[in-house]
Amino acid sequence: PVCHMAWSGDGSLFGDLWGALDFAGGTVVHINAGIAALVACILVGKRKGYPEHPLPPHSLTLTFIGASMLWVGWFGFNAGSAVAADGAAGMAMIVTQVATASAAVAWMVVEWMKHGKPSVLGIATGAVGGLVAITPASGSVGPMGAIAVGAASGIFCFWGATSLKQALGYDDSLDAFGVHGIGGIVGALLTGIFVAEGLGGQGLADGVSIPQQLWSQTKAVVFTIVYCGVLSFIILKIVDAIVAAAVAPK
Repeated sequence: PVCHMAWSGDGSLFGDLWGALDFAGGTVVHINAGIAALVACILVGKRKGYPEHPLPPHSLTLTFIGASMLWVGWFGFNAGSAVAADGAAGMAMIVTQVATASAAVAWMVVEWMKHGKPSVLGIATGAVGGLVAITPASGSVGPMGAIAVGAASGIFCFWGATSLKQALGYDDSLDAFGVHGIGGIVGALLTGIFVAEGLGGQGLADGVSIPQQLWSQTKAVVFTIVYCGVLSFIILKIVDAIVAAAVAPK
Protein backbone atom coordinates (compact mmCIF):
# COMPACT_ATOMS: atom_id res chain seq x y z
CA PRO A 1 0.00 0.00 0.00
CA VAL A 2 2.71 2.52 0.84
CA CYS A 3 4.40 1.86 -2.52
CA HIS A 4 1.13 2.67 -4.30
CA MET A 5 0.70 5.89 -2.30
CA ALA A 6 4.26 6.90 -3.06
CA TRP A 7 4.38 6.30 -6.80
CA SER A 8 0.76 6.16 -7.97
CA GLY A 9 0.98 9.38 -9.98
CA ASP A 10 -0.83 12.66 -9.30
CA GLY A 11 -0.98 13.41 -5.61
CA SER A 12 1.67 10.85 -4.68
CA LEU A 13 4.50 11.50 -2.22
CA PHE A 14 7.06 11.44 -5.02
CA GLY A 15 4.85 13.20 -7.56
CA ASP A 16 2.97 16.45 -7.41
CA LEU A 17 1.98 16.31 -3.73
CA TRP A 18 5.34 16.71 -1.99
CA GLY A 19 7.92 16.15 -4.71
CA ALA A 20 10.09 13.91 -2.55
CA LEU A 21 12.97 12.10 -4.28
CA ASP A 22 13.40 8.33 -4.03
CA PHE A 23 15.02 6.80 -7.08
CA ALA A 24 15.05 3.12 -6.13
CA GLY A 25 12.79 2.74 -3.09
CA GLY A 26 14.80 3.66 -0.02
CA THR A 27 11.77 5.12 1.69
CA VAL A 28 9.01 2.71 0.72
CA VAL A 29 11.24 -0.37 0.89
CA HIS A 30 13.89 0.15 3.57
CA ILE A 31 12.28 2.55 6.02
CA ASN A 32 9.10 0.54 5.63
CA ALA A 33 10.94 -2.71 6.42
CA GLY A 34 12.96 -1.18 9.24
CA ILE A 35 9.94 0.26 11.03
CA ALA A 36 7.97 -2.96 10.57
CA ALA A 37 10.92 -4.87 12.04
CA LEU A 38 11.13 -2.53 15.04
CA VAL A 39 7.43 -2.95 15.79
CA ALA A 40 7.77 -6.72 15.41
CA CYS A 41 10.79 -6.82 17.74
CA ILE A 42 8.89 -4.95 20.43
CA LEU A 43 5.67 -6.97 20.14
CA VAL A 44 7.25 -10.42 19.71
CA GLY A 45 9.78 -9.89 22.47
CA LYS A 46 13.33 -10.99 23.11
CA ARG A 47 15.01 -14.28 22.36
CA LYS A 48 15.68 -16.61 25.28
CA GLY A 49 18.96 -15.59 26.89
CA TYR A 50 19.11 -12.11 25.34
CA PRO A 51 20.89 -9.88 26.33
CA GLU A 52 22.49 -11.77 29.23
CA HIS A 53 24.32 -14.18 26.92
CA PRO A 54 26.16 -13.34 23.67
CA LEU A 55 24.34 -14.65 20.61
CA PRO A 56 26.86 -14.29 17.76
CA PRO A 57 26.18 -15.21 14.11
CA HIS A 58 26.36 -18.91 13.36
CA SER A 59 28.87 -18.43 10.52
CA LEU A 60 30.79 -15.27 9.68
CA THR A 61 31.80 -16.93 6.42
CA LEU A 62 28.18 -17.19 5.32
CA THR A 63 27.53 -13.66 6.58
CA PHE A 64 30.36 -12.29 4.44
CA ILE A 65 29.27 -14.30 1.40
CA GLY A 66 25.69 -13.07 1.81
CA ALA A 67 26.80 -9.44 2.12
CA SER A 68 28.95 -9.81 -0.99
CA MET A 69 26.01 -11.23 -2.95
CA LEU A 70 23.86 -8.33 -1.80
CA TRP A 71 26.52 -5.84 -2.89
CA VAL A 72 26.62 -7.29 -6.40
CA GLY A 73 22.86 -7.72 -6.68
CA TRP A 74 22.24 -4.15 -5.56
CA PHE A 75 23.64 -2.83 -8.84
CA GLY A 76 20.60 -4.32 -10.55
CA PHE A 77 18.34 -2.96 -7.82
CA ASN A 78 19.54 0.63 -8.14
CA ALA A 79 20.77 0.90 -11.72
CA GLY A 80 17.80 -1.13 -12.93
CA SER A 81 15.46 1.48 -11.50
CA ALA A 82 16.48 3.73 -14.41
CA VAL A 83 14.56 1.27 -16.64
CA ALA A 84 17.05 1.99 -19.42
CA ALA A 85 20.69 1.38 -20.29
CA ASP A 86 21.66 5.04 -20.16
CA GLY A 87 23.74 7.55 -18.25
CA ALA A 88 21.36 7.57 -15.29
CA ALA A 89 21.77 3.83 -14.88
CA GLY A 90 25.55 4.13 -15.17
CA MET A 91 25.71 6.87 -12.54
CA ALA A 92 23.41 4.88 -10.24
CA MET A 93 25.81 1.96 -10.49
CA ILE A 94 28.86 4.12 -9.76
CA VAL A 95 27.39 5.87 -6.73
CA THR A 96 26.14 2.55 -5.36
CA GLN A 97 29.69 1.20 -5.41
CA VAL A 98 31.19 4.37 -3.92
CA ALA A 99 28.64 4.79 -1.13
CA THR A 100 28.83 1.14 -0.09
CA ALA A 101 32.61 1.22 0.17
CA SER A 102 32.45 4.52 2.05
CA ALA A 103 29.95 3.11 4.55
CA ALA A 104 32.00 -0.04 5.15
CA VAL A 105 35.10 2.06 5.88
CA ALA A 106 33.16 4.48 8.11
CA TRP A 107 31.69 1.62 10.17
CA MET A 108 35.15 0.02 10.42
CA VAL A 109 36.75 3.25 11.66
CA VAL A 110 34.06 3.91 14.28
CA GLU A 111 34.19 0.30 15.48
CA TRP A 112 37.98 0.47 15.61
CA MET A 113 37.86 3.64 17.70
CA LYS A 114 35.23 2.26 20.10
CA HIS A 115 36.36 -1.36 20.49
CA GLY A 116 40.04 -1.22 19.58
CA LYS A 117 39.68 -3.35 16.46
CA PRO A 118 37.35 -3.74 13.46
CA SER A 119 35.40 -6.91 12.69
CA VAL A 120 34.29 -8.75 9.58
CA LEU A 121 30.69 -8.67 10.80
CA GLY A 122 30.91 -4.91 11.30
CA ILE A 123 32.36 -4.21 7.87
CA ALA A 124 29.72 -6.40 6.22
CA THR A 125 26.96 -4.68 8.17
CA GLY A 126 28.36 -1.25 7.32
CA ALA A 127 28.38 -2.17 3.63
CA VAL A 128 24.71 -3.15 3.77
CA GLY A 129 23.96 0.14 5.51
CA GLY A 130 25.63 1.98 2.64
CA LEU A 131 23.62 0.01 0.08
CA VAL A 132 20.44 0.96 1.90
CA ALA A 133 21.30 4.65 2.23
CA ILE A 134 22.29 5.18 -1.40
CA THR A 135 19.11 3.49 -2.68
CA PRO A 136 16.88 6.61 -2.57
CA ALA A 137 19.76 8.83 -3.70
CA SER A 138 21.20 6.69 -6.50
CA GLY A 139 19.50 8.67 -9.26
CA SER A 140 20.11 12.07 -7.70
CA VAL A 141 23.63 12.36 -6.25
CA GLY A 142 27.09 12.27 -7.77
CA PRO A 143 30.21 10.42 -6.56
CA MET A 144 31.16 13.04 -3.94
CA GLY A 145 27.64 13.02 -2.56
CA ALA A 146 27.76 9.22 -2.51
CA ILE A 147 30.89 9.33 -0.33
CA ALA A 148 29.10 11.61 2.13
CA VAL A 149 25.91 9.51 2.13
CA GLY A 150 27.92 6.33 2.65
CA ALA A 151 30.05 7.76 5.45
CA ALA A 152 27.00 9.15 7.26
CA SER A 153 25.13 5.86 6.96
CA GLY A 154 28.10 3.89 8.29
CA ILE A 155 28.28 6.11 11.37
CA PHE A 156 24.55 6.36 12.06
CA CYS A 157 23.84 2.68 11.35
CA PHE A 158 26.61 1.72 13.78
CA TRP A 159 24.92 3.90 16.38
CA GLY A 160 21.51 2.44 15.57
CA ALA A 161 22.70 -1.16 15.73
CA THR A 162 24.64 -0.72 18.97
CA SER A 163 23.95 2.25 21.26
CA LEU A 164 20.31 2.87 20.26
CA LYS A 165 19.39 -0.81 20.42
CA GLN A 166 20.99 -1.17 23.85
CA ALA A 167 19.35 1.99 25.15
CA LEU A 168 15.85 0.96 24.04
CA GLY A 169 16.32 -2.70 24.95
CA TYR A 170 14.65 -4.35 21.94
CA ASP A 171 16.03 -7.54 20.40
CA ASP A 172 16.71 -7.00 16.69
CA SER A 173 18.85 -10.02 15.87
CA LEU A 174 19.67 -8.96 12.30
CA ASP A 175 19.64 -5.19 12.98
CA ALA A 176 16.90 -4.67 10.45
CA PHE A 177 15.91 -1.39 12.07
CA GLY A 178 19.46 -0.29 12.85
CA VAL A 179 20.59 -0.84 9.26
CA HIS A 180 17.53 -0.61 7.02
CA GLY A 181 15.47 1.80 9.11
CA ILE A 182 18.27 4.15 10.12
CA GLY A 183 20.11 3.78 6.81
CA GLY A 184 16.95 4.47 4.85
CA ILE A 185 16.21 7.60 6.88
CA VAL A 186 19.77 8.90 6.50
CA GLY A 187 19.76 8.25 2.75
CA ALA A 188 16.33 9.78 2.19
CA LEU A 189 17.20 12.97 4.07
CA LEU A 190 20.65 13.43 2.54
CA THR A 191 19.17 12.98 -0.93
CA GLY A 192 17.50 16.35 -0.42
CA ILE A 193 20.90 17.96 0.14
CA PHE A 194 23.32 16.25 -2.24
CA VAL A 195 20.92 16.35 -5.19
CA ALA A 196 21.99 19.99 -5.56
CA GLU A 197 24.07 20.57 -8.67
CA GLY A 198 26.56 22.64 -6.69
CA LEU A 199 27.25 19.54 -4.55
CA GLY A 200 27.71 17.27 -7.55
CA GLY A 201 24.12 16.08 -7.85
CA GLN A 202 21.70 15.98 -10.76
CA GLY A 203 20.16 19.30 -9.77
CA LEU A 204 16.98 20.42 -8.03
CA ALA A 205 13.70 21.10 -9.78
CA ASP A 206 13.13 24.65 -11.00
CA GLY A 207 12.32 26.99 -8.17
CA VAL A 208 13.16 24.46 -5.45
CA SER A 209 15.87 25.20 -2.88
CA ILE A 210 17.82 22.75 -0.73
CA PRO A 211 15.78 23.56 2.43
CA GLN A 212 12.55 23.04 0.49
CA GLN A 213 13.69 19.71 -0.91
CA LEU A 214 14.95 18.62 2.50
CA TRP A 215 11.53 19.48 3.95
CA SER A 216 9.87 17.35 1.27
CA GLN A 217 12.18 14.46 2.14
CA THR A 218 11.46 14.88 5.85
CA LYS A 219 7.68 14.81 5.34
CA ALA A 220 7.95 11.64 3.25
CA VAL A 221 10.13 9.98 5.89
CA VAL A 222 7.81 10.92 8.77
CA PHE A 223 4.73 9.79 6.83
CA THR A 224 6.34 6.45 6.03
CA ILE A 225 7.38 5.89 9.66
CA VAL A 226 3.91 6.64 11.03
CA TYR A 227 2.00 4.78 8.31
CA CYS A 228 4.14 1.65 8.43
CA GLY A 229 4.39 1.69 12.22
CA VAL A 230 0.64 1.86 12.74
CA LEU A 231 -0.22 -0.72 10.06
CA SER A 232 2.51 -3.10 11.24
CA PHE A 233 1.17 -2.88 14.79
CA ILE A 234 -2.37 -3.64 13.63
CA ILE A 235 -1.29 -6.55 11.40
CA LEU A 236 0.88 -8.09 14.12
CA LYS A 237 -1.94 -7.80 16.67
CA ILE A 238 -4.26 -9.62 14.27
CA VAL A 239 -1.66 -12.34 13.67
CA ASP A 240 -1.08 -12.65 17.40
CA ALA A 241 -4.82 -13.07 18.03
CA ILE A 242 -5.06 -15.84 15.40
CA VAL A 243 -1.87 -17.90 15.67
CA ALA A 244 0.31 -16.11 18.29
CA ALA A 245 3.11 -13.87 17.05
CA ALA A 246 5.72 -15.36 19.41
CA VAL A 247 6.63 -18.98 19.99
CA ALA A 248 5.63 -19.96 23.51
CA PRO A 249 8.58 -21.11 25.67
CA LYS A 250 8.61 -24.77 26.71
